[in-house]
Amino acid sequence: MKYMTVKGEKLSQLGLGTWGMGEKASKREEEIAALRCGLSSGVNVIDTAEMYGEGQAESLVGEAIKDLDRSQLFLISKFYPWHASPREQKKSLAASLKRLGTDYLDLYLLHWKSDYPLAETVKGLQDLQAAGLIRHWGVSNFDTADMQELVDIAGEGAVFANEDLYNLDKRGVEYDLLPWQKQHGIAFIGYSPFNSGNGQSIPVKASLKQIADKRGVSVHQVLLAWTMRTGQVLTIPKASSVDHMRANLAAADLVLTAGELAALDRDYLPPKSKQPLESI
Repeated sequence: MKYMTVKGEKLSQLGLGTWGMGEKASKREEEIAALRCGLSSGVNVIDTAEMYGEGQAESLVGEAIKDLDRSQLFLISKFYPWHASPREQKKSLAASLKRLGTDYLDLYLLHWKSDYPLAETVKGLQDLQAAGLIRHWGVSNFDTADMQELVDIAGEGAVFANEDLYNLDKRGVEYDLLPWQKQHGIAFIGYSPFNSGNGQSIPVKASLKQIADKRGVSVHQVLLAWTMRTGQVLTIPKASSVDHMRANLAAADLVLTAGELAALDRDYLPPKSKQPLESI
């Protein structure tokens, strides 16, 4: 398992995404087994949100981790933009903690930009942090200018992470956002490494298929390994079965060569200019 260190936290580069999980009783046992498989194999990051099944994903995670050492886990959840006021944040957090069966979160994120004043949202998060209810805080679906505004409000070193769409076909953040976050010591969490969150998929071009065939792995494993190639991105694919989880774990140990990366760059061009932030 590959790990990265952010503000003293040792985090597995492969996290466990949970979007769409916990919503079907017939799949619950299999989904819990998948999460536990990942956690028993060195993954320590779980990403969820109050939005996912209106709390059903959080409840699933809570069941999956109930007998585990909480101190060894890094739990992330997110709150709706319309819960961005300090009062609503506190209520949302209380509900999330209850569903997760824990008394604190390791990271709490604003799910996307809110109409509520950002300074007040930051104040609410800082209050939750001071109360010991969250250890770190950050945002999701923020672009470079948004992040600069956030740091101007909160100060350097206050923001832990920003979570955005990132995969081989959606590389716009590489132009300025990823370098900016690295410069400011803010972790980047990439969601939808397969671009499947909106029902679409990444076109399989020649280089991608050739690499997968030559390595004897799946296209999805190459896609996942690619997101982790720099050591700067924490990627959070969803795996709803043990078999899928094991495939993701194997991908986490797959190291692509410089030649393979260059071939992928020729088929999936890195950005040469600023791109609008994409999201799902």
